[in-house]
Amino acid sequence: MSDLKNASQRKLSFFATMKAVCWSFLGIRKGSSYEQDVAKLNPIYVVIAGILGAVIFITTLILIVKNVVAN
Repeated sequence: MSDLKNASQRKLSFFATMKAVCWSFLGIRKGSSYEQDVAKLNPIYVVIAGILGAVIFITTLILIVKNVVAN
């Protein structure tokens, strides 16, 4: 339980976490950058950023498909 408490008090901000999650969605990430992120990211922010990224990604795909089908 204390591991989770320590992990949730890591330093990177939500926007830095969102940036790391966006790079992960694209699949272009250096191993060294990944290692640094794993050591500093707040796991709660990662879950929230992942869900938010997925919603944005799905919404973008839906809008593209609707736009293509409408033409």
